[in-house]
Amino acid sequence: MLKWVVAAAALVAVPVTASAQDAEAGAAVFKKCAACHQVGPDAKNGLGPSLQCVAGKAAGHHEGFTYSDAVKNSGITWTDENLLAWFEKDDAVIKGNKMIFPAGVKNEDDRKNLLAYIKSQCKE
Repeated sequence: MLKWVVAAAALVAVPVTASAQDAEAGAAVFKKCAACHQVGPDAKNGLGPSLQCVAGKAAGHHEGFTYSDAVKNSGITWTDENLLAWFEKDDAVIKGNKMIFPAGVKNEDDRKNLLAYIKSQCKE
């Protein structure tokens, strides 16, 4: 019986460990974004808007940043699905936006790790 309890505890612990590793790997991916964006409790707008707590918010929401009309009028909410698609190819999500990152994040795991990292920085 003790073996089953230990095995069950190990299985429950695995997702927590994997999530932490994903966010850590996402911090490395975020370096591609850091030239224009900041994330974290003290994040400010730069060439791009702060990405602090962006998940779940409407596109074009961050106060003090001048968004393109395409983003302001998109009606998009930054769901996980929309963010992952944006990381891959922003123009496919909102045509005519002014973000300059044509390469996108091509690797699916990198996109997921990036999302985990950005979400892990939200301290609202």
